[in-house]
Amino acid sequence: MSQQLALLGGRPVRERPFTSWPIFGEREEARVLGALRSGRWGRLDGKEVSEFEERFAAMHGCQYGIAIVNGTVSLRLGLMAAGLEAGSEVIVPPYTFFSTASAVIEANMVPVFADVDLATFNLDPRAVEAAITPRTRAIIPVHFAGQVADMDAIMAIARKHDLLVIEDAAHAHGASSKSGPVGSLSQLASFSFQSSKNLTCGEGGLLTTNDAKLAAECRSLHNCGRIPTGVWYEHHLISGNYRLGELQGALLNAQLERLDEQTKTRDANGQYLARRLKDLPGIHPQQRPDFCTRNAYHLFMLRIDGREFGAPRAAIIEALRAEGVPCSPGYGFSLPQQPMFRNRAFGPYLPGIAEGLDYQQARYPNSDLLCQEQALWLEQAMFLGPREDIDDTYRAFEKVHENRTALAEWSRR
Repeated sequence: MSQQLALLGGRPVRERPFTSWPIFGEREEARVLGALRSGRWGRLDGKEVSEFEERFAAMHGCQYGIAIVNGTVSLRLGLMAAGLEAGSEVIVPPYTFFSTASAVIEANMVPVFADVDLATFNLDPRAVEAAITPRTRAIIPVHFAGQVADMDAIMAIARKHDLLVIEDAAHAHGASSKSGPVGSLSQLASFSFQSSKNLTCGEGGLLTTNDAKLAAECRSLHNCGRIPTGVWYEHHLISGNYRLGELQGALLNAQLERLDEQTKTRDANGQYLARRLKDLPGIHPQQRPDFCTRNAYHLFMLRIDGREFGAPRAAIIEALRAEGVPCSPGYGFSLPQQPMFRNRAFGPYLPGIAEGLDYQQARYPNSDLLCQEQALWLEQAMFLGPREDIDDTYRAFEKVHENRTALAEWSRR
């Protein structure tokens, strides 16, 4: 007979916290203090950001890295650097953070949504192909949760239709496929260093590329439109100051020394939990394609089929939290259902175009199902602890499943 659920008065599986985030220590203090004491706090005067750009780009198989204030701006600057005309259509997934699509609008372009694959949570290449029109100019696949998207298939589509591809790698620091590290699998890639990310300095972003011309355009755009051969007050492009500061660069340099080992730990623990959970009825961990050689596990993603499991997702989440396992349903609705899209609240962007766009009736079955009924997220820091943490997580799921009948009754009250 299983123990009573903590939600119903029983003792929780886990009573101690998981690993906290961010992780830092003396190396971060030394780097940041060194940058502070140098008195050179701006990107143009110091050496921390330039060092980080080189190290991070090399780690991700790229010649060039351009550090930027955040990952939303880096996506927008990447689109601008490619010289795409206003009104161009850019294919994005509906299951991703707001910025993947808002950056497209801020580049004066039109997001066109293509559904995700229900097994991997990533952009479905078949949906991409179906979404292409004569106005399509780019694709932004997201390596969602740290799982590498099907870049071989997406790049084949892009070559067929002469399209730009920008990887949204905000979740995927250190992830890789058989074709190479994320960041090197397309013309450009955008990373984020926001507080929750696997590599963080609080805020920040970066573009990687192996294309010298694109790198030069991105660097100019992030530096007020300046060019290396110009004088200081000479500006060649409409842009602004989007440079990352030296204190953030110092913090990132220290954090980067932890990234490889942390990514290995997350990947090992994530695979272990996926193996254990897959035999529980109604639990479907994010599927790992054969081409994926390392998942960054910014999130551990799974689907809950409430009918197979025997209780609805909302109740399962409440029960897991009571057992000491923090978790979330993630996005409440697909991106096209965001008020900004439904109301076409695009500000000064897309003049003469926005009026003809209609996201009101947009439906994306897989994304909608994940948002409304099935997705469950576990955050990356949970996977940096010892194997016992993962065993506790599994036992919580197992306990909730064993008590599914009582949980289902509780949910109907």
